[in-house]
Amino acid sequence: MKTKAAILFKLNAPLQVAKIEVPKLKKGQLLVKILASGICHSQLNEISGLRGPDKYLPHLLGHEGSGIVKEIGTGVTKVKRGDRVVLSWIVGKGLDVPSAQYLLNNRIINSGAITTFSEYAVVSENRATKIAKNIPAAPAALLGCAVATGGGIVLHDLNISKNSSLAVFGIGGVGSGVILVGAMKGCRKIIAVDINKQKLEYAKELGATDSVIFKKDKITYEINAICPGGVDFAVEASGVKEVMEKAFEAIKDTGLAVIAGNLKKGEKISINPFDLILGKRIIGTWGGRAKMDEDIPYYAKAYLDGSLKLDKLITRKFKLEQINQAFALMEKQKSLGRMILEL
Repeated sequence: MKTKAAILFKLNAPLQVAKIEVPKLKKGQLLVKILASGICHSQLNEISGLRGPDKYLPHLLGHEGSGIVKEIGTGVTKVKRGDRVVLSWIVGKGLDVPSAQYLLNNRIINSGAITTFSEYAVVSENRATKIAKNIPAAPAALLGCAVATGGGIVLHDLNISKNSSLAVFGIGGVGSGVILVGAMKGCRKIIAVDINKQKLEYAKELGATDSVIFKKDKITYEINAICPGGVDFAVEASGVKEVMEKAFEAIKDTGLAVIAGNLKKGEKISINPFDLILGKRIIGTWGGRAKMDEDIPYYAKAYLDGSLKLDKLITRKFKLEQINQAFALMEKQKSLGRMILEL
């Protein structure tokens, strides 16, 4: 069978939408009809070559989505045909099949263990998590990355309590997920930090209690004005060197800064080591240390009972043929929350 898909043939070039041949399933793989996919800034970095040379071109993209299982390969026990699933780049339980190869006029089109910018996708068992059938496709898709990572930071990296103070630097998909789940967990103070006033207004809709425009020479002072001595926690989700450094400065001496953004390959940050002696901590996070087989059902239940407002994260929807338009908006920083591909 064939599927329509968005293909990256060349770095710094638009994706091309074409019909490609779907490969036969290997042991441990699923064929999924994609219903919706989130569009993540990390894919813009990939398209732009910010991750360095790409030896897998041409290849497919997309790493958070939702869909329906249409076929299962041998050895698959986690899901069955007809199941609704969340798809994610974050590894869960199940067999691991790291790649698939599609065909376009006898030319190999590579794919990793998951792709979601296509009508149908071959996915590794450990990148799929079953969900209830009554969760709409678009919010379900966000559980694969934006909420899994942002919410995972809150659940697994931070020790949030109702007396906690939290600064979130960068109000994109992950930063928005941090605010949404932080508010759900009852965090007392959530300070949104960005260079975009519209994003800061949007952050308050998600649950931020305060907002500050990022200015390198003033941001530490302004956060201290809201939370004297600094915040308990800071999460950096902008992927900007200076922002990472200021997120670390913004925490109190017993605080924790979590770096979730991605810098250009080879770029480094600078911090004052004496702050570490005083007790400050800084860590990176890989997908918010998400435990997909536990976290996804938790978020799904919270969505269905009304406590997790996933729909607020969705700000625009596109068709597959409009995918380059979506990335152009993202590149110009004119997108709020998460943009969704509906397939």
